Amino acid sequence: MKRTLIRCGRLISMDDQIGQRANVDLLIEGDRIAAIDAGLPQGTDEVIDASDMIVMPGLINMHLHTFQAGFRAAGSEWLGPDYFRIFYGDIATRYLPEDNYLGTLFGALNQLNSGVTTLLDYSHNIRSLAQAERSVDALIESGIRALYTHGDGLREPAKPGQFPASRPHPRDRVEALVKSRFAQGGRVKLGLGIAGPHWADWDASLHNVKLARDLGLIASSHVTKASKNAIVPDGYDRLASMGLLGPDHNLVHCNHLATDELKRLLDAGCSVTCTNMNELHDYPHPTAMMNVLALGATPSIGVDVEAMIAGDLWREMQAALLFARIENLKRGLFKPMVPSLEALRWVTTAGAKGLMMEREIGALKPGMKADIIMLRSNDLNLFPVHDPVYSVVEQSHGGNVDTVIVDGIVRKRGGELLFDPAKRRELGARLIESVQRLSDEAGYALPFAAGVRR
Repeated sequence: MKRTLIRCGRLISMDDQIGQRANVDLLIEGDRIAAIDAGLPQGTDEVIDASDMIVMPGLINMHLHTFQAGFRAAGSEWLGPDYFRIFYGDIATRYLPEDNYLGTLFGALNQLNSGVTTLLDYSHNIRSLAQAERSVDALIESGIRALYTHGDGLREPAKPGQFPASRPHPRDRVEALVKSRFAQGGRVKLGLGIAGPHWADWDASLHNVKLARDLGLIASSHVTKASKNAIVPDGYDRLASMGLLGPDHNLVHCNHLATDELKRLLDAGCSVTCTNMNELHDYPHPTAMMNVLALGATPSIGVDVEAMIAGDLWREMQAALLFARIENLKRGLFKPMVPSLEALRWVTTAGAKGLMMEREIGALKPGMKADIIMLRSNDLNLFPVHDPVYSVVEQSHGGNVDTVIVDGIVRKRGGELLFDPAKRRELGARLIESVQRLSDEAGYALPFAAGVRR
């Protein structure tokens, strides 16, 4: 078992007992943290000098349609209806297994490179077992920890605004994944990205939630409408009354829910994920962040759609915090403002709880998984560091991430992702070909041809 000692200049543990420490050592044994203390002995296989770095838990991105990475920024001026018409309702239906593999791999590598060690990959364009398996291949190959959230995709391009209401998740495909790719466990686990009552009729919604429960899987569903406009307006309340909602159900967005509706779902034990940049881009309505906080819960956050907004969880955290602070000025929930440490919980401990992995990830303490990132405190945008929490929350970006460790394995070192550069170039060329083919088949002219130099 490999033993690695990290000499930390500053440590942000996100554990209430350990807190923040300066000039402390962290010992990794295998895939877990063995000890955190000053002056630990050096009898280890490797010593990492992080004396000029901020050491902290890896970030947790709780919502990303990772397969879409090849279309980054293509829809920067789209609105929500454009996304559903051009991408989800058309281009996404044309993906083949290799298209999913390439987009998911580059999406996951970008997350890892920027300091995200755990990703909820909401893969909602899946039409075949092979397509799902190649998506999982990409996540495993990247080295990231992930919940592969299998979503049943549209079978063919949809007419604008006309998505089928009967959308039962295919049990045979999910069971095949459970018995094959996920039988032995590992860093990548399986979840279900289901069409809930906002997007599916009652029979399908009930089937989908029961399927996740039957197989012991976390389910995640999009909650993006006012309930009166949902396909089943009282669907979530009905599911909750049947005992089918709890900590194993993750609700994404919730920005149109009334406070009493949101409270009932939180009381049932559901977790809530907000994607602030994307929601502020798409929807003429405030995000649910402050509603969740006002009800005594802690939201997690995610990126969502890279075609329209940046796939950078640091930016998402900063945007979420600014939005929450603006809302707080109106409500006075926090005095005098939303703390920076609160925002750091949204990308660490809240995500871990939403994944039902709070005893494994999201904080640095003995016994937990060694999912660790290190930021260079001497970088010009951070130096000098007075309070490490303020610095990482208010000032940091992915470029400050020097080292990334997932499950005790170093995936980024010295600012360089440890992924074969030649393979990355070869796969990058294939990704460009994939994007061009998908766009041509859909009859969509990209704003600028992928891979062409200006």
